[in-house]
Amino acid sequence: MELLKEVLEKIKPSEKERAIVNAVTKEIVGIAEEEIEKKGVSATPRLVGSIAKDTYLAGDHDVDLFLAFPLETSLEELRKTGLELGKSIGERLGHYEVAYAEHPYVRSTYKGFEVDIVPCYNVKSWKDVKTAVDRSLLHTEWVIKNINGRNDEVRLLKRFLKGIKAYGSEVYVRGFSGYLTELLIIKYGSFMNLLENVEFLGKSKIIDLEGWLRKEPEIAYKTVEREKESPLIVIDPVDPRRNVASALSWEKFGVFYFKAREFREKPRLEFFFPPKKETGDYKEILKKKGTHLVTLIFPKPELIDDILLPQLERSAKGFEKSLKREGFEVFDLNWGYVERAFIMLEVDRVERTKVLLKPGPEFLSERALDFYAKNQKVWIRGKRLYSEKAVKESIVDVIEELLAKNQVALGKNLREPIKEAEILLNFVPPELEEEAYLFLSKEKWNIKG
Repeated sequence: MELLKEVLEKIKPSEKERAIVNAVTKEIVGIAEEEIEKKGVSATPRLVGSIAKDTYLAGDHDVDLFLAFPLETSLEELRKTGLELGKSIGERLGHYEVAYAEHPYVRSTYKGFEVDIVPCYNVKSWKDVKTAVDRSLLHTEWVIKNINGRNDEVRLLKRFLKGIKAYGSEVYVRGFSGYLTELLIIKYGSFMNLLENVEFLGKSKIIDLEGWLRKEPEIAYKTVEREKESPLIVIDPVDPRRNVASALSWEKFGVFYFKAREFREKPRLEFFFPPKKETGDYKEILKKKGTHLVTLIFPKPELIDDILLPQLERSAKGFEKSLKREGFEVFDLNWGYVERAFIMLEVDRVERTKVLLKPGPEFLSERALDFYAKNQKVWIRGKRLYSEKAVKESIVDVIEELLAKNQVALGKNLREPIKEAEILLNFVPPELEEEAYLFLSKEKWNIKG
């Protein structure tokens, strides 16, 4: 297909770029080897990830340098020595910062390349795996051994998934990881063959490239059973205990499912390189739909996206649940940050009728007849007259009361900021106007695009 050739020309690294990548990664490994020798540490620098597997896209130069320690190293020693070694390598590269996953690692930059320096165990089998990152060594080896020249097919799939916003296994994306794209191409042989089989992929659900269900049935079937609610189960070729697609959400799988079918029917460059969406007036959309927009805005906490965005999601869903309990219909949710953090709720109304008890005078008093005449519903309790009064209660008051009573499930780092949030009705500040339009028009996630 000529279109795919055109896409590849844009996304495949040129020979010049490839030479630069190879030279820079060789320098980084050389610096690591020098620091390991200088410190007398028993560790081996190993390149993993898309650069090592030659499945990286043009311009995407993230280097994953793993420091593989012997299996007999204690976890405490691995963390301590690995971090010290990572820092010294980072200093040699020119700049570093410490980041945290299962254990601390070092992030650095060198000649425009982002470099992650991660300590791990030098595992040879899934039975040796002690930390989550150890498998990366096995993943790289397995893909290199099995990809059989289909590297460009992986590139096409990666770019397609990026174009439809379904790429990345981060908790705030829940899409297809790079490793998962490689396994899907190894399974189906090509980008187009995968798209042709997307219906079968959704129905068959289980992919077992290494035959673990036959070789290690007890362990592999436990994995299948544990992951049965996932949209896809891809038993890791290097570890029968793991579903490579465990991070994939039904929503992102659904987007891929429909976009794959749509591309088959009408292939277009826009799937890979979507044009910037044209925005309009979010207020006009609200008028047409007859719905309302509630926006909570508050200062963005100093948290990395991996922590902040899932907590914003949890908080948005907490408001949805609490407001539904209070009688408001919440049609959709949105969350994120621009200059400040925000939560958007599209709701059916911003006021509700609330009936209040209205005590009156004693029925033998002078005011009793007047109270009786003015109110539709009147009853007597003891000597006193009572009625009821219908009042309009704003959704803002309801939200403030829910927050005051701690009746909304919020992200643990967002409880105090959200309690101080500014609550806006059918209005957002200028920096959120585009976000509000994309959210309300459904252009942000519109699977029909």
